[in-house]
Amino acid sequence: MGFEVFEEMLDYGDELQIEVHELDNGTVVADAGVKAQGGLGAGIYLSRLCMADLADIQLHPYNINGVLLPGVQVATDYPALSCMASQCAMWQIKADKYFAMGSGPARVLARKTRELYEKIGYEEFSDIGVLVLESNKLPDEKVSAMIAEKCGIDTADLRIAVAPTNSVAGLVQVSARVVETGLHKLFTMGFDITTIKCGWGRAPISPITGDATMCMGSSNDAIIYGGETYYTLEYENLEELQQYLKGMPSFASRDYGAPFYKTFKAAGFDFFKVDHNVFAPAKVVMNEIKSRRTFVIGKVNPEVLTESFNLEVLEPVRQDFKKDL
Repeated sequence: MGFEVFEEMLDYGDELQIEVHELDNGTVVADAGVKAQGGLGAGIYLSRLCMADLADIQLHPYNINGVLLPGVQVATDYPALSCMASQCAMWQIKADKYFAMGSGPARVLARKTRELYEKIGYEEFSDIGVLVLESNKLPDEKVSAMIAEKCGIDTADLRIAVAPTNSVAGLVQVSARVVETGLHKLFTMGFDITTIKCGWGRAPISPITGDATMCMGSSNDAIIYGGETYYTLEYENLEELQQYLKGMPSFASRDYGAPFYKTFKAAGFDFFKVDHNVFAPAKVVMNEIKSRRTFVIGKVNPEVLTESFNLEVLEPVRQDFKKDL
């Protein structure tokens, strides 16, 4: 899954402003923001690749206190597979000085992570692999060889798309994780995510606010303070479901309330000192289809988004222009 989307992305490479490279070992690399310009369209393709093309992903407007920004909307009827088995960035790619976070359908070939696939009862075998890397550097032959070996495929059958967090395409694909972020939060709480049948969500796309670390903060805030999700599920124990739901939104975290970059900086840029419960959508709606009841919890926080996104609202200056006669 995802190979056809990668090939389609290459067909529209000029329009998407991406650059394509073939490494000496045959691996094809699509640069969507490292050296290439990339953009919103490239970000949508990256998001589709991350979710193994098992979701409908579209741009849509997002209103923050009267300021209209681009946002992304995601809908999937395969939430466990598209979000957790593929999109979730659970693969740390390390080779010499190269580092990246890996997402996409090739993750299942490498069984990253095994516990997750065992719990959702999914495995896949393929001769080709597609991976999306979040990195500010393009992979070389050594990196692609390591990835191909982990996937059990030839390097010539590996396709890699790359974009850093502080790029337009990179920021789009982070916001497109809004549904996945909710599922991941539930998974860490011990919830059976296979009970979720459909997922929908939307989130604003952060502007470029600074370097990669600052954009990592603002892109997380797009979901933490602006992400809205809707899930359809079958869950017999409604009391238990409500308890899970009460702990699910981002405001349940002790670190809720400030832009993530500030929280991260206060923690000495140490992820282990940050409450990971903050990585969740701002608002969650759950429709339990057997009881036909729908539960709502959480709220968006436009004030924190305004601060995180560095939105500076200027007052217009009226000028009078005299027409030359």
